[in-house]
Amino acid sequence: MAPARVEPARLLYGRKRGRKLRQGQQALLDSALPEIRIDLPPPPARLDLARLFGRKPADLWLEIGFGAGEHLAQQAAAHPDFGFIGCEPYVNGIVGLLARMRDQNLSNIRVFTDDARLLLAALPPDSVGRCFILFPDPWPKSRHHKRRIVQPATLALLAAAMREGAELRFASDEASYVRWTLAHAGKSGAFRWLARTAADWRARPADWPETRYEAKAKRAGKTRYFLRFARAPRGPGKPGT
Repeated sequence: MAPARVEPARLLYGRKRGRKLRQGQQALLDSALPEIRIDLPPPPARLDLARLFGRKPADLWLEIGFGAGEHLAQQAAAHPDFGFIGCEPYVNGIVGLLARMRDQNLSNIRVFTDDARLLLAALPPDSVGRCFILFPDPWPKSRHHKRRIVQPATLALLAAAMREGAELRFASDEASYVRWTLAHAGKSGAFRWLARTAADWRARPADWPETRYEAKAKRAGKTRYFLRFARAPRGPGKPGT
């Protein structure tokens, strides 16, 4: 059985609002967000992807923490037959994505504005073909590590939602978070690191658009790390493992 849906004991994201929205931004938020915002069904029901997108998408890709949406919008434009879900509680970032969707006439993105773990628990098993966690808040102090999105419970939820061979992409400029992610992904037994040489984690693949956080790290002279994992085959009699 897939992991049961539970209310998270602790939120894993930071602030929800930044600077006050301009009048046009607020109008865009009010008019466009209700059309694409995901409302979860009561448990134990799962999201109906065909109903969510108005059709059955050829694949489902997920981005946890999409910032201002530059990566998510580019991926959605490049794969119009896919369905995309972005998880982001930060209102100013959501407005950025909505503007990109409007300007690029994108209709294959849906947004979840709460804790991503709630969304993961509501996804149908084996439904996700790719997941992105790109430059998440590193929470660098040891006492804050419990707030990192990469946790055993989150990886278990991801493993249940991702089909065998699906790809998890993680990027950071915080070396301790990279080591943390490698350790927890390895311990989970559900994900296989795809790197064979140093170039595989030092260079961003061509189909991986740059985010503003990567550009900021580059300008600051920081090392960027790009990790790719494959969803490992499930063991016999152990769904979701």
